[in-house]
Amino acid sequence: MSCPRCGFRHNCICAAEPQLSCDARFILLTHPKELNKDTNTGELMLRTLPDCQRYIWDRVNPPVELLEQINSSRYRPWLLFPSDEQHPAVPYQAKEGQTDLFILLDATWQEARKMVRKSPWLAQLPRLSLTPRSESSYQLRRNQQTGNLCTCEAGIALLELLGEGEQATQLQQYFQSFLDTFHADKSGHAK
Repeated sequence: MSCPRCGFRHNCICAAEPQLSCDARFILLTHPKELNKDTNTGELMLRTLPDCQRYIWDRVNPPVELLEQINSSRYRPWLLFPSDEQHPAVPYQAKEGQTDLFILLDATWQEARKMVRKSPWLAQLPRLSLTPRSESSYQLRRNQQTGNLCTCEAGIALLELLGEGEQATQLQQYFQSFLDTFHADKSGHAK
């Protein structure tokens, strides 16, 4: 039987799970196709960051609670997505009196591009682009493009950007435990 929390059957990694804290709010806007994938790394953020929430993307019906947060003066929303000529990246700078609300598209890159293209409410948000310090170590899916990060790696990079180095390190270690365990567990072997 699989662990109900980490999902692994032979190599539970729950003992490696950190309890993180951060003043920012992380939103995973998840494509419906991602929900049942065991390769989804957004789950690692949901387990460890207490102020991380998941909303399911729907082209026709945007999540009302998320729209309320985006429009609230309490939050400062950011869309974590590569910039382009029409939507240049805005340099990150903390703003007193508002909590940063980082929206990460939890999807494949093909799905994420479609989500932005078909959601005008997303396209209007200020874009925050990350410049990764190293190549992605996520190799659990085919067609990974150079320079792209998986959802958890994007969360780690955001924590670093916010000056939360210790939190980023702990999430990186947990992510590495997930990667180190994944193939052994899926093939039925204890690590």
